[in-house]
Amino acid sequence: MHCSETRADRTTNIFEPTLQWARVTLPELASLALLQLAAILLVCRGIGWAIGRIRQPQVIAEMIAGFLLGPSLLGWAAPDVSAWLFPAESKPILFVASQIGLVLYMFCVGAEFRIDLLRQQGRTAAAVSVAGIAGPLVIGGALALYLYAQPGLYADGATRAHAVMFTAAAMAITAFPVLARIISERGISDTAVGSLALAAGAIGDAAAWILLAFVLASFTGDTVLGVLAVGGAAAYVVILYVGARPILAWLARRVDGQGRVPASVLALVIVLLALGAWFTDRVGVHSVFGAFLLGVAVPRGPLATGLRAAIEPLAATLLVPIFFVYSGLNTELGLLDSVALWSVAGLIFAVACIGKAVPCWIAARMSGASQSDAMGVATLMNARGMVELILLNIGLQQGIITPTLFAMMVLMALGTTLMTGPIFSLVWRRRSAG
Repeated sequence: MHCSETRADRTTNIFEPTLQWARVTLPELASLALLQLAAILLVCRGIGWAIGRIRQPQVIAEMIAGFLLGPSLLGWAAPDVSAWLFPAESKPILFVASQIGLVLYMFCVGAEFRIDLLRQQGRTAAAVSVAGIAGPLVIGGALALYLYAQPGLYADGATRAHAVMFTAAAMAITAFPVLARIISERGISDTAVGSLALAAGAIGDAAAWILLAFVLASFTGDTVLGVLAVGGAAAYVVILYVGARPILAWLARRVDGQGRVPASVLALVIVLLALGAWFTDRVGVHSVFGAFLLGVAVPRGPLATGLRAAIEPLAATLLVPIFFVYSGLNTELGLLDSVALWSVAGLIFAVACIGKAVPCWIAARMSGASQSDAMGVATLMNARGMVELILLNIGLQQGIITPTLFAMMVLMALGTTLMTGPIFSLVWRRRSAG
């Protein structure tokens, strides 16, 4: 399998402005952003209506919309329209909006998280998360050795060690926001299975991000980055529970029993959220985890309910879809132009499923979970969607992987997420029937 020089040349500078005619002013960009937003929401909701008939969650529609609005379809079928609607200069705006959306949404996920259920099954959650990391690390590392031998998949500056560590982290990722959204839409966030999957996913993803920080540290030659990620994450937890929790408890007393959050309280919480997300992002553990942990720290009751009611609709409906489209703009399925490349994409998908779901199922069973609960947790843990796309975008931007491998792994993220809903519904029905 060989990747042609022409294809590599055509995609190396995917983040660089290549449309020489598309020089737009800031007011024009602001006007264009409104049109982009309308197009994104129309496509996302239209697909969501269609796939809702087969019981797929809205998040799947948003992932598919990213493909349709990117070079894989719109850019291929109508390149002039694509260049006009999504010029290269507009990408920074989409990126910033998508990151704000992720932070707000993950805060709401944390505010809904049931700590009490986690305490009841902490041993099982720890076992599942360890298995969900160790299994993918081993099998993902072995896969990377094979992929590294194929030309055109990793960037020239990436060593074999970089390839192994990055691919292992990509295999270990669970789509934590996607998982949370599936659980929320199924109405099982307050069940043992839902809380166990959220807990295991959160622990596993934090470890995967720390591993990614070490990859980036070794790639840049700065070992301080890896140490900073571990130390910074620990420091954030301490600061959060020593400093932020008393402030949040004080704010909770200012919310009435009906859950109405005053504007002053909402503003202060958003300030804490922005600072927490900024801090974790700067130390190398992605901003979404700073947001999630702050949400977990919010006292349960009217404050948590009111904050979610004020923030979640805007974040989930308006901003999160932008992230998927932004990722779709960087995905070009046309790069997979041979049987050999599609075979590698299929191998990546198979390895991702086996390496993640099987160890999680074994760990859950060995920890005392029932067969149906273990199957449910393993199925949920295999979804990769949003967080996988975050990691892949970082790898592409940092020059670790090429756009060809990026496209393969985006397909893996979509496939593992697409299969999660139907398989989990089947498992859940059997559990309820039993």
